[in-house]
Amino acid sequence: MKKYLLGALALALLASSPALAENTKIKFTLDWKLQGIHGWFYLAKQKGYFADEGLDVTIDQGEGSAATVTRIISGAYDAGFGDMNAIIQTAATKPDEAPVMVYQMYVQPPFAVLAKADGPIKTVKDLEGKKVAGGAGSSATRMLPALAKSADIDLSKVEIVNVSPSIQEQMLIQGNVDASLVFNVTAYLNIIGLGMDPEKDFTFFGYGDSGLEIYSNGIMVSQKLLKEKPAAVKGLVKAINRAVMEVIADPSLGGAAVKEVEPLIKEDLEVKRLEFAIKNLMTSDESLKYGVGGVDMDRLSRSILVIKDLYDLPTTPAATAVYTDAFLPPLAERTLK
Repeated sequence: MKKYLLGALALALLASSPALAENTKIKFTLDWKLQGIHGWFYLAKQKGYFADEGLDVTIDQGEGSAATVTRIISGAYDAGFGDMNAIIQTAATKPDEAPVMVYQMYVQPPFAVLAKADGPIKTVKDLEGKKVAGGAGSSATRMLPALAKSADIDLSKVEIVNVSPSIQEQMLIQGNVDASLVFNVTAYLNIIGLGMDPEKDFTFFGYGDSGLEIYSNGIMVSQKLLKEKPAAVKGLVKAINRAVMEVIADPSLGGAAVKEVEPLIKEDLEVKRLEFAIKNLMTSDESLKYGVGGVDMDRLSRSILVIKDLYDLPTTPAATAVYTDAFLPPLAERTLK
């Protein structure tokens, strides 16, 4: 571990160099199919922010937040938008291969208990004695035991109905279940698509709001890119942050950016998705203090213990092994207004 920390310090010193990468090609993978929450990446490309840093970035759609880690480990991608918790799991078993988070975007997880506003679920504790829909194998379902531990829920009293994620909202609306375990940024748009108002007709009980101290998606890079091209990593983060801050100030920019890539996308709905994500996943007392991209290292250490316990990991990765702030732009350039 000491060797790793010394290496990380050396990287930080290298990354502080004003020299930029020149024509460095970077393959970047998203976490899922194109959505409004990916607008900042395309905006950075369309407005030449990557090019300004000497980078030639190719952006591909993804297959899941955890899959970003496996794609990077395989060598097919250099960087991507994916889940911190998947990094932690990998670092516990393959520390020499696990990607490193260099820009944390979601300081709250997107997992939520979805309930009807006029239904019987008023707090997550009310799940006891109720029937709950959960996508088989989804992270929202897999994280339920950790939520139960943090919120003092007796899971033996909760009936979990394994269903396809595509019908979770319908089952709740039809009264087949009392609640659903969802990704809030997806469920929010699904509800609108069903002709209902997610703000008035439903309540989202975020796992983070219910005491589960875990992070979620951000920008991760391969250890190879970190070691061999630290200036490229710094440039990548700088370009993405530049676009992120512009989209936070004006979400319509993100909607327009994805519309340019996929003309058939419903731009107005994707702007709503972006606004929801900025408010519920990216904005918190922590992000106001540390800026977009930053983390509270003590909280990260606690979240690692949550993931270790949940997945019975063989080792406990250090917070410095899964995240580094060495490549972040100055706080003034990442501060939420």
